[in-house]
Amino acid sequence: MRYWLMKSEPSDVSIDDLAAMPDQSVAWYGIRNYQARNFMRDQMQVGDKVLFYHSSCAEPGIAGLAEVSRLAYPDETQFDVKHKYFDAKATREAPRWMNVDVKLVRKTRLMALKEIRDTPELATMRILQKGNRLSITPIDPREYNYIVGVL
Repeated sequence: MRYWLMKSEPSDVSIDDLAAMPDQSVAWYGIRNYQARNFMRDQMQVGDKVLFYHSSCAEPGIAGLAEVSRLAYPDETQFDVKHKYFDAKATREAPRWMNVDVKLVRKTRLMALKEIRDTPELATMRILQKGNRLSITPIDPREYNYIVGVL
């Protein structure tokens, strides 16, 4: 089992939106970074644990717990010429972008980015590393367990 931090802009899909979705599950679409895509395509397995992180908002931070509920499959938005995530180089025979499905485990209190930064046990998290802008990052099991323990 692996552990992940997955960022979502609440204006697109928030933890509350996820809670209101059928089966409390969402396709993690729109990833357009090869490293993040490779994490989904090559490493994520059903049952992997996810920290659902609100980003690009007034108060970024961990807003809930989720898990991977479906293995990687082609992101349909890459084929839709009207969608902002359209990719003219992608074909159905050779898709470039993937998504996994993520299912809500539970909404938590918000663990704000400032709290994460101020917690010595979390000092090595990738999200805190200078220049890191990935929307999906692996989490050390000790970091995950610490966070779950305080949420």
